Amino acid sequence: MLTVKSIPAFNDNYIWLIHNNDNHCVVVDPGDAQPVIDALQQHNFTLDAILITHHHHDHIGGVPELIRQYPGTNVVGPAQEPIPTLTHPVEDGDLVELFDEQFMVLGVPGHTLGHIAYVGDEKLFCGDTLFSAGCGRLFEGTPEQMYHSLQKLLALPDETEVYCTHEYTAANLSFALAAEPDNIYLHKYREQVTKLRVQNTPTLPSTLQQEKLINPFLRCHESTIKRSVASKAYDTSDLATFTALRQWKDEF
Repeated sequence: MLTVKSIPAFNDNYIWLIHNNDNHCVVVDPGDAQPVIDALQQHNFTLDAILITHHHHDHIGGVPELIRQYPGTNVVGPAQEPIPTLTHPVEDGDLVELFDEQFMVLGVPGHTLGHIAYVGDEKLFCGDTLFSAGCGRLFEGTPEQMYHSLQKLLALPDETEVYCTHEYTAANLSFALAAEPDNIYLHKYREQVTKLRVQNTPTLPSTLQQEKLINPFLRCHESTIKRSVASKAYDTSDLATFTALRQWKDEF
């Protein structure tokens, strides 16, 4: 299995560095080049490729400098988004090989229209689609698109590790507890997260098994979530519940 390291960037971003035993690596969503360069030099890694999930600047801002410093680096990313540095445009269903491991590209529109995720080696790199205890804002897509994208991720195995790109967990938990105050798993998870953040330790990766228990956006089929948004939802369907929940979170 591959090893993943977190590289903190900006106030709350994580750039994920995936490496094998031969000191070759790939980075995911490098919004800033310098932290990546520092990590490569510190660990004596060779940069083989960059994976991009979507076009927002805090996910691609460091790419031009990285390819200037490391010529020949492959840049893999969503074919449907405006990212001029891509060398390998990919879309839903494509396969990307990372150090003898096959990663599937999943189309997950919602946060942006062309947003993609990468899943393989029991790891999910999902950008700003799924967060621990939350999901991304709908900057370009519709609630229906995001709902179906999350359902696609829900179908992955429970043991899948979730590598999203922001340390939003504590804030997301405040909303999750407002939506589902009697969820005992949420209360236990908040205790764990509080201890980690006091020590300035990342709360990520999470797992899909964990998220199914505590993430309100993955629990729209549950009666507890439906009751919480009953006055805001236009009907009792799971999609209407999700739509009302996302709007509530935007205003929270």
